[in-house]
Amino acid sequence: MAHRINEDCINCGACLPECPTESITEGEDIYVIDESTCVDCQGHYDEPQCVAVCPVDCIFKV
Repeated sequence: MAHRINEDCINCGACLPECPTESITEGEDIYVIDESTCVDCQGHYDEPQCVAVCPVDCIFKV
C-alpha cells in the first residue's frame, strides 16, 4: 500500500533519505511520493520510515 504527502508538508526533507525505494522526491511546493514505486517499506523495515520521521504527520496511506 502506497503513501501520499499532503499539503501540511513543511519541506523539511526528513523523509527523503529514509525511503529505501527512492520514491520520495522534492515537488514544486511539497515533497511527493511516487505511489507506483512506494512499497510501504515492506521487505525493508517493520514500519514506513517516512511516516516515522515526519515531524508534522503529513504522510498517510492511500
